[in-house]
Amino acid sequence: MSEPDEQSPPAAAFALAQEVRSVVFKLKRCLREQAHAEDLAPSHSAVLLRLERDGPATTSALARAEAMRPQSMGTIVAALETAGLVTGSPDPADGRQTIIAITEECRARLVHGRAVRQDWLARTIDGTLSPDELGQLAACIPLLRRLIGE
Repeated sequence: MSEPDEQSPPAAAFALAQEVRSVVFKLKRCLREQAHAEDLAPSHSAVLLRLERDGPATTSALARAEAMRPQSMGTIVAALETAGLVTGSPDPADGRQTIIAITEECRARLVHGRAVRQDWLARTIDGTLSPDELGQLAACIPLLRRLIGE
């Protein structure tokens, strides 16, 4: 953990940052619990989401993208393949390589998981917040987007 320097943000911004981080962490945990992702490790989920977003890739490319050793990625890919979530096929350009892709079953599970989480969050927002609070929450979205550079 690094020490704050003389350029540290004002105390109010620091306290708000701590609150935002804590709430986002708890919300993420609640969302994860809703989908019951068959207890996939975060590294496994990250690989599946990368393959879904970026398309098929070699184990080496996945390892580079996820900043891990190829051997570690090989272990993850093998576990995902055993679970029926990814398949491997020979690279047409280089037969020594294998192209990893998510299966249709995996794609369906990802879509279903998102729908479950979306439904839970929508029901929770609707059942918890007043109309005025809905407006306040909606007004926060552009600010949060700015924080992440969107």
